[in-house]
Amino acid sequence: MLESIPTALPHRSTTDFFSDPVDSHPLWFKSNLFLSPTFDSESYISELRTFVPFETLRSELQAHLSSLNHELIDLINRDYADFVNLSTKLVDVDAAVVRMRAPLLELREKIEGFRGSVEGSLVALQSGLKQRSEAAAAREVLQLLLDTFHVVSKVEKLIKELPSMPTDWSNGDVNMADRNSASHAATLQNVENGTNLRETQSMLLERIASEMNRLKFYIAHAQNLPFIENMEKRFQSASLLLDASLGHCFVDGLEHQDENVIYNCLRAYAAIDNTKNAEEIFRTTIVAPLIQKIIPHGSTEFVAGASGDELENDYNQIKQCVEKDCKFLLEISSAENSGLHVFDFLANSILKEVLSAIQKGKPGAFSPGRPSEFLKNYKSSLDFLAHLEGYCPSRSAVAKFRGEAVYVEFMKQWNVGVYFSLRFQEIAGALHSALIAASLAPIHNSHSDEGRSPLLTLKQSETLLESLRSCWREDVFVLSCSDKFLRLSLQLLSRYSNWLSSGLAARKVGNSGANPGNEWAISAAPDDFIYILHDTNCLASEVCGDYLAHVLQLLSSCPAEVLDLVKQSIIQGGRALNALQPSVINTIVGTLVEKAVEDLRQLKGITATFRLTNKPLPVRHSPYVSGLLRPLKTLLEGQQATTYLTTETRNKLLVSAVNEITNRYYEIAADLIEMAKKTESSLQRLRMGAQKRAGASMDVTDHNVSENAKFSMQLFLDIQEYGRNLAALEVEAADIPAYCSLWRCVAPSDRQNVIEF
Repeated sequence: MLESIPTALPHRSTTDFFSDPVDSHPLWFKSNLFLSPTFDSESYISELRTFVPFETLRSELQAHLSSLNHELIDLINRDYADFVNLSTKLVDVDAAVVRMRAPLLELREKIEGFRGSVEGSLVALQSGLKQRSEAAAAREVLQLLLDTFHVVSKVEKLIKELPSMPTDWSNGDVNMADRNSASHAATLQNVENGTNLRETQSMLLERIASEMNRLKFYIAHAQNLPFIENMEKRFQSASLLLDASLGHCFVDGLEHQDENVIYNCLRAYAAIDNTKNAEEIFRTTIVAPLIQKIIPHGSTEFVAGASGDELENDYNQIKQCVEKDCKFLLEISSAENSGLHVFDFLANSILKEVLSAIQKGKPGAFSPGRPSEFLKNYKSSLDFLAHLEGYCPSRSAVAKFRGEAVYVEFMKQWNVGVYFSLRFQEIAGALHSALIAASLAPIHNSHSDEGRSPLLTLKQSETLLESLRSCWREDVFVLSCSDKFLRLSLQLLSRYSNWLSSGLAARKVGNSGANPGNEWAISAAPDDFIYILHDTNCLASEVCGDYLAHVLQLLSSCPAEVLDLVKQSIIQGGRALNALQPSVINTIVGTLVEKAVEDLRQLKGITATFRLTNKPLPVRHSPYVSGLLRPLKTLLEGQQATTYLTTETRNKLLVSAVNEITNRYYEIAADLIEMAKKTESSLQRLRMGAQKRAGASMDVTDHNVSENAKFSMQLFLDIQEYGRNLAALEVEAADIPAYCSLWRCVAPSDRQNVIEF
């Protein structure tokens, strides 16, 4: 038995104290990777070196090597007897190998011989198949050449038969060597099938076109062959003759409106994939003369017939001509299962000629420099296109018509973007001119002006409403620019709101120099702000009411989610106008308070009246009291307030003004009372000191109390009158906190709990 190979590491127990394997390797050491067929030592070490030191890796590998050696020795010791007996059982192995080799060699020779014969047969078979394939290809090419020759000959024969059918060639320009018009023009008999000569000719041309299509197929599959190259001239000559003959026959059929002839000719054009020629012939033969009469664009006709650039009447005449002279061909080309849907006479014949005539005869019709005429022509053109689309038998035909290059080119002529820019300058410029005025411009006799809203009172407000309505007027609005007109409407509302809010802010500050254009707010009277209150209320109601309904009606073809966004945006603009009303009310109140404060300054004279005097107790109110609420009463009872303010707005204005005036009344009176008390206290101390120095013993208390009583009594009488004035305005003085505080300051002790006038 083999002895154990000494290892570098001492023997350790297989488990430690906690029953975990002591000899287990770390998680990063995976011994099963060594058995992988794709194991590479260099890549394995390069991956581990980033986070495992070399010393650690070496120790783990040595430990693994030691464990492998132990396993090998254990295996040898376990089967040691079989290992030793293995050499004793290998007896006469060489002789057995020699006996087995002989038949194997013989079998190899037979296999090699058979392989050689099979390879020879395979080579012969492949050679035969190759020859057979080449022969088949040559036969195919030969058959193709023969078919091509037969078809060319057949086409030439059929073309030569064309002159034998007498026709009325009005513009005979076909060069045929064998054409003998004198002998063939006399024959006007019908053929066996009973069809006339024109129809027979068209049927023959359709047959020739079918053969030409077949010939194109053959030539496409036999390119670069000398035989085909030699026949190229014959093919081109036949194509020219076919195109000329087919063109004359198609023109003849159009002039006589022969349905069968037109149908056969169109099938022939479709067979040779030459739809453009048919569309061009129809345009020049039928459409062009009709359009020339309606929109003359020659050198003489243009000067003589230049009667403006309006297109509506021209389109109406063109519609009648299309209905009368073109409808028959449109119906033929759009018939079901006819195979003629490859033609588009609407776009490539009718619309193309109309576009060319307008460009030459009335180029000014496309100019947006005159917005009204441009819009009228644009809408007439859209109506004309919609009329042409009515001849399309299906939605796919409409989509095809709209995708044609002529249709796209026609729509490009109408520069709607420039038109909107001009309308923008026109509409926004009118509002801007009205808003930069130095003062408000009231509207006089607005009820009698036709077309003017009787609700608004200021020129600025009326201009805003007119501008908003102009965006959606029939003679201004374009559906394709609806998003731009909506944005313009919102910009107009925002411009008006900013004008009003900035003016109110400038009036509050008292300086318009920082923001030019706010002079109107500095010079405006309280009555002018009543106009603003009325107009903002009316504008908000109009914008969120009839105006919104009109816009939604014009955009009714849009999806529901788009209409919802439009509705929300316009309503938000109307609410912005309503949100300005509190600021306007505060501005009016501020003006009224300023006037009241000027009268309240007379309170300072009351203290001087009763101090150091022998005047008796007052028995009536001061004159200034009657003037405190006079401006407010005059404002509310004036014509502007009674005419343009709602009851709710008047109440808001009244309550806000009364509260603010009373607050200022209380502040000034309270300050004067406090100052009077301090002054009289100082005077009392001075008098008492003087009396002590003089040795006098007179009492000064009655004199001091008398002065305070006089002053308080005067204020008490004043606020009673003020309360009666509030009652005249239908305002409860007891409901005003500032008035209650003022009452408690000046009322006698026995009347402080009850407010009575």
